[in-house]
Amino acid sequence: MLKVALDVQLSVGTATGIGAYERDLARALTGAQVEVCALAAPWLDPWRFDRRVAWDQVLFPLLALRSGADVIHAASGTMPLLTNVPVVVTVHDMAWQRVQSHTRAYARAYFGTLMRARYRRAAAAIADSEFSAGEFRELVGRDDVQVVYPGVDERFASIARAPAAEPFALVVGTIERRKNLLRAVETIAAIPGLRLVAVGPFTAYADEVRARIAELGVAHRVDVRGYVDRAELDALYATATCALVPSRYEGFGYAVAEALCAGLPVIAARSSSLIEVARDDAPLIDPDDAAGWIDATRALLADREGGERRAAGARARAGVRFAWSTAAARCAAIYADAAR
Repeated sequence: MLKVALDVQLSVGTATGIGAYERDLARALTGAQVEVCALAAPWLDPWRFDRRVAWDQVLFPLLALRSGADVIHAASGTMPLLTNVPVVVTVHDMAWQRVQSHTRAYARAYFGTLMRARYRRAAAAIADSEFSAGEFRELVGRDDVQVVYPGVDERFASIARAPAAEPFALVVGTIERRKNLLRAVETIAAIPGLRLVAVGPFTAYADEVRARIAELGVAHRVDVRGYVDRAELDALYATATCALVPSRYEGFGYAVAEALCAGLPVIAARSSSLIEVARDDAPLIDPDDAAGWIDATRALLADREGGERRAAGARARAGVRFAWSTAAARCAAIYADAAR
């Protein structure tokens, strides 16, 4: 049986989209005729730059070598510089080249410039969406990238919807500039009686969001909670009136896929991969169209029962499109080709 060393370091601690991808892929691969060595260092903070580099370039390749793996899966999107084992890399997005110009130069050099060069040396490359595959082809110069939609944790399909009597919109994702939380804040500010709950790890952008909340006088209607555990997140998906996903750039868009799988009505930005993830199952609004977001949210609130019916129909389709069994089988075939 093929042995794969899978990087799951970003599932340590406050796991966001990539961490969830690693955690759930490791579980799904156990049913895909692959022996998985899920590698992580729980004692090492994956969100500190120096420790992330130490993991990527020293600890992970060393542990992979010791495991006797036939293939390495660099599932975090960062590849080791030195290894004699074939590397399959998942490129979740090309955000470091496109929308991270405000970040520190050393981070852009490592995650952007250096990794783009390393991608050319991978035995195989996986993209999370057709959008990300197109970005990869343009910026890396390789045409052989393969699209494998990530799965969505099956627990979302079992969430029992029980919308709260007092309506609130839910925004899920790291509080960072490209995810455009300000658009959601300004939308609910224009709709009296609607609350907003935003969950996800903070970045410096959160200070800008808080300043705008104060300026608009809606602090009593906006709850920016930071990172929450799975139980609290599931409860929010169960009771929210709708999800808002105004992001300008997403390699896949877990927030849309999870909302669809949970049967939660969602309004998404007409941008990047969100277009193909949402398809016809959610209204798509330009991320900078303030009036469009207000109108779409008001329309959903005016027909909450209709929104629930449409979301229930989308839920069944999403469960098929975002099944981990399908994603794991595709990855297993890619590993076999890489090993050969």
